[in-house]
Amino acid sequence: MNLDKFHNVYFIGIGGIGMSALARYFLAKKMNISGYDKTKTEITEDLTSLGISVNFKDSIDEINVEFLNAENTLVVYTPAVPSSHLQLNYFRNNNFNVLKRSQVLGLITKNTFCLAVAGTHGKTTTTSILGHLLAECDVEVTAFLGGISENYNSNLILKGTKVSVVEADEFDRSFLTLSPNIACITSMDSDHLDIYGDAQSLQESFVAFSKRLKPNGKLFVKKGLPIKAFTYGIEDSSDYSAQNIRIENGMYVFDVKTPTTILENLQFNLPGRHNLSNALIALAMAVEYGCPHQKLAKALALYKGVKRRFTYQIKTDSLVFIDDYAHHPEEINAVYHALREMYPSKKILAIFQPHLYSRTRDFADDFAKRLSQFDEILLLDIYPARELPIEGVTSQWLLDKMKNTKKELCKKEDIISKIKESDAQIILTIGAGDIGEEVKHIKNALRVAS
Repeated sequence: MNLDKFHNVYFIGIGGIGMSALARYFLAKKMNISGYDKTKTEITEDLTSLGISVNFKDSIDEINVEFLNAENTLVVYTPAVPSSHLQLNYFRNNNFNVLKRSQVLGLITKNTFCLAVAGTHGKTTTTSILGHLLAECDVEVTAFLGGISENYNSNLILKGTKVSVVEADEFDRSFLTLSPNIACITSMDSDHLDIYGDAQSLQESFVAFSKRLKPNGKLFVKKGLPIKAFTYGIEDSSDYSAQNIRIENGMYVFDVKTPTTILENLQFNLPGRHNLSNALIALAMAVEYGCPHQKLAKALALYKGVKRRFTYQIKTDSLVFIDDYAHHPEEINAVYHALREMYPSKKILAIFQPHLYSRTRDFADDFAKRLSQFDEILLLDIYPARELPIEGVTSQWLLDKMKNTKKELCKKEDIISKIKESDAQIILTIGAGDIGEEVKHIKNALRVAS
């Protein structure tokens, strides 16, 4: 399908992080853009400020008349939208070209030199580092990000169309629409068991992705993963390995051993070994693409991060407030260890909003174990996203499994008062639901209080 034949693109779920990046991309190509989303957010407001019409009521009457022409309108939807959605079914029943987000991404990247980042954790940070490195090395690149880059204040980096950087998302096997030239797999921990059923099926899907590379393509995997490829790792014998790691002035300084050379005294600002691992593989992919080493070192030192990925909201001697998207037990564990590396003796209050009933059920014991590491826990209700409740799976059920002495359920409207009752010096909000919308209120309240 030639996407250039369409004048209009209508997005169902336009406020999603991946969907909004596509909307920005097509807007930059001078197409007419509109779309639906369930709720108003900062993302939908940003899109509206760019001149994109967004509606919030699932009704055919809400669709602008110019988008009702099947000849020149492409409809893009996210799998998070229910199959009963009225607008989606109208377009399907009236012979519109209706594609999933991942299919559109596959079509856009098909005729480019494509670098794809796969894995159950670390995709967004790695993709944003890689997009930033290539852009700073003057590569004509388009990078589609699963988060808002702090460097570009956007989820789209648009510096040209010869090269594309994308997140290869394992959710509903959508990464199998891509055909990358260079790809990596950061991790294959169990997740999305509502889609896959079991960990074995998830692993098989990553193996299938590894076979999607274009001829002469190059695949990297984190050392220890059961797929044959070039390896990367921290302080080990991988093909690309971070060595001689130290912390100076609050940032990582390290060397990278490549198959042919050693890059010395690289600087990277994000805390946590998991982020260092993300930086390493982004660097490896950029080196393999052919970026000059000195430019890469300079670009890496300038990287600022992604919003809601270990984002400092307040950073003073007496109080630190960090917000993070962690929504899987291993991601929560990585955030905990990053905090302990930076603040070994300070008390941490974590406010967690579980994401999906199925994920809470499937990993309840692991969640309890990881959350029990924090000094204090406030647990919000489960964010359902696309799901209906599962009997017996509640935040109270999860709370009962935790070993903390200081743990309690909390309503969103009570978060600020509960924080003020605590003497913790580190406040952490974690979760992939709408907890991110509370961050600005918490920040303002803590600023006023201090």
